[in-house]
Amino acid sequence: MSERRARPAPKSGRTSVWRRALNQAPPPARSPASGSGPVATETETETGSVVQAALYRDGVRVSSPPSLADTFRELRDAPDGMAWIGLARPTESELLSLAEEFDLHPLAVEDAMEAHQRPKLERYGDTLFVVLRAARYLDAPEEVDFGELHVFVGPDFLITVRHGAAPDLSAVRRRMEDSPELLKLGPEAVLYAILDAVVDGYAPVVDGVQNDIDEIETEVFRGDPEVSRRIYELSREMVEFQRATRPLVGMLHGLMAGFAKYGTDEELQRYLRDVADHVTHTSERVDGFRQALTEILTVNATLVTQQQNAEMRALAEAGFEQNEEIKKISSWAAILFAPTLVGTVYGMNFAHMPELHWVFGYPFAIGLMAVVCTGLYLVFKRRDWL
Repeated sequence: MSERRARPAPKSGRTSVWRRALNQAPPPARSPASGSGPVATETETETGSVVQAALYRDGVRVSSPPSLADTFRELRDAPDGMAWIGLARPTESELLSLAEEFDLHPLAVEDAMEAHQRPKLERYGDTLFVVLRAARYLDAPEEVDFGELHVFVGPDFLITVRHGAAPDLSAVRRRMEDSPELLKLGPEAVLYAILDAVVDGYAPVVDGVQNDIDEIETEVFRGDPEVSRRIYELSREMVEFQRATRPLVGMLHGLMAGFAKYGTDEELQRYLRDVADHVTHTSERVDGFRQALTEILTVNATLVTQQQNAEMRALAEAGFEQNEEIKKISSWAAILFAPTLVGTVYGMNFAHMPELHWVFGYPFAIGLMAVVCTGLYLVFKRRDWL
């Protein structure tokens, strides 16, 4: 880092520049005729991994080098310039060239190459390495999409390495370029603006998740059979959301702890505290969402169990009623079978049947039928089959 230059100390008297810049809506992209050069968009529409490289002096863009080599050369020739380089899914050779030029730590470069890192903040000498997890809510599939952003912050450079569609840093660049007094504060100001953009991007996600939870509650009490799957998928997204937001609280407090040591501008201090408040609020909301989903899942399981019990009870009652009917049918079938049996025996017409020519044969057969039927009726009645 012997060739790098320390940023000049911020001037006193800037007490509202940062706040004014944050309160204004992001302006539209400038045309090439504005004098600051074309503003490239830092979204998924770029071709190549170098989204945009620009050099700034006193908060104003002075050039937009077409390649990393040109950026390095122009930065060496600028005694008080700052380079802001944006990359999207860079190649290994591009990261290695940046590491060699700006003396980036090998561990940080390795993390930027591999991606899939947890949010963290590490300091290597006079270079900060920050990993952020951005999020955006997709309305059509009703799900949360996460992106990863790595930021290298040095005395006169800032490098962003983006993995994923979020966040859109073009709005951050436009906002900073339209606030030259803010951009004069150097790479730290850009870092804090990126932090603010990432944290502000969580707000639509929180609103979308809240709406999903409201819909899920309605589906639970409506008995939608697909609601369990939706609860599970949203719970997994909330776990990822927690992993994105919870470490940010400690990271921002770590930055605030170094205000005095690194001489951070007072306006940036106020800004960082505001970002910390927002991320704390978001983290608490996400924790609340996960707890709510756990409770909803418990309620849904209880309702499903109650429904299953009701169905089993209905089946049992139906089976009981069917069994009672079968008992009645079986009882009457047995009662009617008795006279049929007697009549069948006496209807065989064998010549040597003793009762065939008996004077009392007919009354005896009728009486036998009545006695057997009455006896069976009393037996079945006593057992509540009739």
